[in-house]
Amino acid sequence: MTTIDNFNFAGKKAFVRVDFNVPLDENFNITDDTRIRAAMPTLKKIIADGGRLIIASHMGRPKKNPDPKYSLKHILAHVSEKLGVEVKFADDCLKAQDAVAALKDGEALLLENVRFYAEEEGKPRGIEKDDPAYDAAKKELKVAQKEFAKTLAAYADVYVNDAFGTAHRKHGTTAVIADYFDADHKMFGYLMSKEVNAVDKVMNSIVRPFTAIMGGSKVSTKIDIIENLLTKVDNLILCGGMTYTFKKAMGGTIGMSLCEDDKLELALDIMKKAKENNVNLLLAIDSVVADDFSPNANTQIVDSDKIQDGWEGLDIGPKTIELFKTAIVNSKTILWNGPCGVFEMDKFAVGSKAIAEAICEATKNGAYSLIGGGDSVACINKFGLADQVSYVSTGGGALLEAIEGKVLPGIAAVQG
Repeated sequence: MTTIDNFNFAGKKAFVRVDFNVPLDENFNITDDTRIRAAMPTLKKIIADGGRLIIASHMGRPKKNPDPKYSLKHILAHVSEKLGVEVKFADDCLKAQDAVAALKDGEALLLENVRFYAEEEGKPRGIEKDDPAYDAAKKELKVAQKEFAKTLAAYADVYVNDAFGTAHRKHGTTAVIADYFDADHKMFGYLMSKEVNAVDKVMNSIVRPFTAIMGGSKVSTKIDIIENLLTKVDNLILCGGMTYTFKKAMGGTIGMSLCEDDKLELALDIMKKAKENNVNLLLAIDSVVADDFSPNANTQIVDSDKIQDGWEGLDIGPKTIELFKTAIVNSKTILWNGPCGVFEMDKFAVGSKAIAEAICEATKNGAYSLIGGGDSVACINKFGLADQVSYVSTGGGALLEAIEGKVLPGIAAVQG
């Protein structure tokens, strides 16, 4: 497969799909530019080679074309500043032929939000899924999606996908467009390559012992991931709100802790599968409980299956911290998705911080550690420890689907 490092972009027009879906405040100022900064190595390599750079991204979920609130114009100046060249702007991604033709070597063009066109996502607008006409509209749009991708592909000589955050979607610019480039002219950007390699290390190239830490409030949202991990890990730590579904399933009392009463059988089934697969399933043995979901609540430490009425578990207790730490520090491959407690409140962040520190210690001793999926990224950043683990994924939903064992369309489209 062609890699970005061994491709010379000099004089070539490169269509690069990035993920610039950054948060903006009410005045359209960027509040977190992590995703823009993450794409810079790829974009700068193309510019440095003397390539002609065409940048494509989505922002938000626009419902019309145009939708000024979601215009990429808001980020144009910032992208120019970070890239070190004045980036031009095409205010309609499908009508950018002249702007593309005018590009000179080492210049860059940012296309307007590709999701202004319903063809990008391939989902009909203004029609509900239960409407009898929906299926026909979707079928028609899928045909239009190919034409949409073909038009955009015609702008360029080479396609680069650097948007891992949308790799789990078969959209026009994340997957369909790749069909219009041969194997020598489509590749991953640096960020995408890092993400793909990180997933490979924890899912395929495993050095044992392998410990996965899964947090979160609901078993139901993590079931596919848990079932896939049960075929791969040595230790599976389940923490966060889902703890109490397991504790109740085993006959414990959990007070007013989070619980999915319709998933008690599922919890027992997971425990059974873990045993069958010789997986060491670790659950909390003590909890920090509170009489209110508040930073000012009264707290006490109790056994996780002996919580009184009027109290709820909001963090793991000291015995559990030691139990989890022992498994983590002795591991050689670690995956962390989801905190152990309500880390947003400092009073209930102790457990998550201890887990983060144990992962850092293991990493220092040679383990490979991947942190990813929403809250665990915010969590490790809160504690200022992101630079002490092997890799922090930007992927969110894409990472979770990869851990579930699914083939991601954005990856398959390039790898073939």
